[in-house]
Amino acid sequence: MPNTFFGLDIGKSGLYTAQGGLNTTAHNIANVETEGYTRQQLELKAGNALRANGRHGMIGTGVDVVALTQTRSEYYDEKYRNNNSIYGGYSTKANYMSQIQSYLNEIELEGFTTTFDRMYDTIQELEKDPANLTVRTQVSNVVQSFCEYFNSLFTNLQAVQEDCNFEIKNQVNRVNAMAEEIASLTKQINTVEIGGSNANDLRDQRNLLIDKLSEIINVSVEEAPDGPVGLKSYVVKVDGQTLVDTYEVHSLGVKPRENKLNQTDADGLYDVIWDNGQQFNPYAFTQSGSIKALFEVRDGNNADNLKGTVTAYVGMHSLVLTKATVNDEAKLNIPESGEITVGTVKYQYNSFEVSIDETTGEYSYEFFLDEPVRTYAEDEISSVGITVDYKGVPYYMAQMNEFLRTYAKKFNEIHKSGVDLNGEQGQDFFVGTNKVTGQEYRFGVYGKDGGTGYDPYSFNSQTGQFFQEDMKGVYSSYYHITAENICINKEIQHDASKFAAASEIVNGVGKYDKALELLELKKDTTMFRQGKPAAFLQTLVAEVGIDTKAALNFEKSQNNLVSAIDNQRLSIGGVDTEEEAMNLMRFQQAYKLSAQVISVMNEIYDKLINYMGV
Repeated sequence: MPNTFFGLDIGKSGLYTAQGGLNTTAHNIANVETEGYTRQQLELKAGNALRANGRHGMIGTGVDVVALTQTRSEYYDEKYRNNNSIYGGYSTKANYMSQIQSYLNEIELEGFTTTFDRMYDTIQELEKDPANLTVRTQVSNVVQSFCEYFNSLFTNLQAVQEDCNFEIKNQVNRVNAMAEEIASLTKQINTVEIGGSNANDLRDQRNLLIDKLSEIINVSVEEAPDGPVGLKSYVVKVDGQTLVDTYEVHSLGVKPRENKLNQTDADGLYDVIWDNGQQFNPYAFTQSGSIKALFEVRDGNNADNLKGTVTAYVGMHSLVLTKATVNDEAKLNIPESGEITVGTVKYQYNSFEVSIDETTGEYSYEFFLDEPVRTYAEDEISSVGITVDYKGVPYYMAQMNEFLRTYAKKFNEIHKSGVDLNGEQGQDFFVGTNKVTGQEYRFGVYGKDGGTGYDPYSFNSQTGQFFQEDMKGVYSSYYHITAENICINKEIQHDASKFAAASEIVNGVGKYDKALELLELKKDTTMFRQGKPAAFLQTLVAEVGIDTKAALNFEKSQNNLVSAIDNQRLSIGGVDTEEEAMNLMRFQQAYKLSAQVISVMNEIYDKLINYMGV
């Protein structure tokens, strides 16, 4: 049976509860613009009733506050984060692809097209005054400008690659910093909640970090009871690997590559590894987020890396790759030294040689290894570099290299078939420069006896030694010409008379038929499947335009989807100012009524105590 003053306790419980509701509503209103804040609400229940001896049974004891909870949906949290990772990838690609497009657009604007036309205009001027050294010098200068345009384009694209590389390091550091903060917040949350309270605001901070983390890298979260009541484990995983295990952080790091994946890659590109040394695979199908996109833009080769089969014998210091996917030196983009994978086994090679079957045109590659073969393999699938099925910087560089190698080879063949003003045989007009030694790559191969001759069927990637008895050696392949190092022969540049524009010189006057052949190259439709030389690069510009437009469209579409999901999430956990205004009125009225109950009970007790006494 309740005591005489029981009514005051009931009024007091209502008063405190209404006060709590007002405070919670005020907290919600104060944080209406706070990023990541989740609306809070009181969970109420009737107080435990007391058994009465009378017929009326149980007597109520007022109201109890069960908990102060968040109105949050784990379903929408997970849905938001999954789609936010996809958005992070598209956003990153749209940014860097726009940069690539801005550089390659110069091909159709005032870059390649203008220089290419000027080059042929100057060659045509030779018809008017064939022996004029000034015109010949102008030809050399304009062609050198043509080379320098591609040198500059290469530098710009490599700058994009290096920017991606730098951003990968920054993003990894951000991931680690957020992981440390998540672990710290988890410890604070458990400290609060083990005492029976809900650390709602701390949970909001942690969830906001997970949201931001999801844009960088795809994450999954698992929370479960662990030990005493209120203590919970909190595990954050990245593609199945643990990043945060409650209070422990398994951080990521970056490590410069020892080997290039592609011939024209920048030096020191990073791989990402876990702190335990385990490799992190950013290219996995299950990965998403800005880090994966950065790797794809930086390393994307449109899956065009060299692949084939290898039969490996234990103890041998070389591997021969056949059934190659690349059977054209113009398209060959592997580094001079690097890594070849046979099945799942990796080997370091220091150089390679290429032999071509004159009947079938098929290439076979022999790679010379730093260490002997460790595991026997028979017709094992093998590759050099990695397959990245995205058109990134390496792909566009490879396309430029293919254009320059094909065009330079055809130009050189015509030029070498002519003679200069001195009646001497023409030399290679386009050459490449070794960026370390400064030596020019010449494509007339030098034999042991000092003689020269051109043999396209075999070359060594790095050493200057002749690996067969005939005239085959390091400078016999246009593989060595890239957009980075292409230039014109210094001898021709310094002596304009060495320009071979005629098939023969008679009494100091030439026919200049070779100059006409060079002019015809501009309209040659046999070099490239796209048509004329200019069409090759125009197709490349169109390709990057399509890829960039797709990235921008995907970014916009995914952003709309993420916004829609976030709106659904906010409809549950967001603060609605109108709803909170109504709650203010509700709890204000409840407070007044509870105060009225106490006031009424006060009058009753006053009568009971002061007026009924003897």
